[in-house]
Amino acid sequence: MLVLMFSKSLRVISLIVAGACIGPHPGEAAAPELRGAWVATVSNLNFPSQAGESAAAQREEIHRLVARAADSGLNALMVQVRPEADALYPSDLEPWSRFLTGTQGGDPGYDPLATFIAEGRRRGVAIHAWINPFRAASGSGARAANHLSRQLPGATRRVGRWLWMDPGDPAVRARVVQVAVDIVRRYAVAGVVLDDYFYPYPGSGLPRGTFPDEGTYARYGDGMPLAEWRRHNVDELIRALRTNLSSTRPGVKFGVSPFGIYRPGVPAGVEARVDQYAELYADPVRWLREGWVDYLSPQLYWSDAGPQSYSALLKWWRSPETNPRGIPIYPSIALDRLGEGFHWPASEIAHQLALERSLSPRGGDGFILWSIGPLLRNQKGIAAVVAAAK
Repeated sequence: MLVLMFSKSLRVISLIVAGACIGPHPGEAAAPELRGAWVATVSNLNFPSQAGESAAAQREEIHRLVARAADSGLNALMVQVRPEADALYPSDLEPWSRFLTGTQGGDPGYDPLATFIAEGRRRGVAIHAWINPFRAASGSGARAANHLSRQLPGATRRVGRWLWMDPGDPAVRARVVQVAVDIVRRYAVAGVVLDDYFYPYPGSGLPRGTFPDEGTYARYGDGMPLAEWRRHNVDELIRALRTNLSSTRPGVKFGVSPFGIYRPGVPAGVEARVDQYAELYADPVRWLREGWVDYLSPQLYWSDAGPQSYSALLKWWRSPETNPRGIPIYPSIALDRLGEGFHWPASEIAHQLALERSLSPRGGDGFILWSIGPLLRNQKGIAAVVAAAK
């Protein structure tokens, strides 16, 4: 998630080596409140509703999505444009996503990302490009000849039903940076945001703490302990993205949406069945402290009670100890838990939105709803709840 033009590769690598940009400092002018929602394209979760619809039908879906967001008081959409080392826009680097036409590489006959941006501009909704860094395939199906897994077969790993690109391979990380830079050069997106899929979650086809990267580690590990080396690989990607995006288009935002709990027992009393630091090899606290991100959107997909308290976690992420630069923290809020399996009342979402504002020293940093689906369906009258949270 390679056959690269050597000149482009060297340019990306030179920027990676250049070092990190420094993030905002406490006391700087606060950014406007971000009120967003995730638009998932993987497995046709939110858009398009099914693969193979006509270009006109997909354009109409985009119109409805953006209109619902605007009418609900949102000002941003995080649109997934790279669900599995593919593209929801015409790209010279990666094939068209199969979630558009049913066939990877199939041209849908229009540009979905450009359409989102045009609709967003019309309704005052900023579009952020959401990319998955390392997932190469989320199931079966033919992969196009120019898919990264075919260009870099030696860096492709089988993880259960998924194909995963090895984060320890520098060419894999360089491709992610190249894709992100290509997007911000060609499209008026407000920013680029990564999700939480760095190394695979436990239970996704691997025992805890394992990943089939023995050869990559032998080649690139440079004597580091394995876990430290894996975190280093993810850190290098985050730092390189920040450096390259900032130098390509100053002012473009770069964010990450990590798992909502840093480590089990952090903060005290919080329970978790996965250790983000030790098992996903992601260290978002370091990214905050180093200023490598413009914001984080930790996935706080729990109610405000019990062993994963929403308010306790939000306070911790926004605390000066965790976040000394005061970088904006936009909690991702689990709108999908209104439905089957959880049956949250709409009042829980209203409570969490109110807490987001009351627990911010700025009177509200912002939030991102997971996902646009319940809002589009107006499940349990949630559109009015979100619109009222101002």
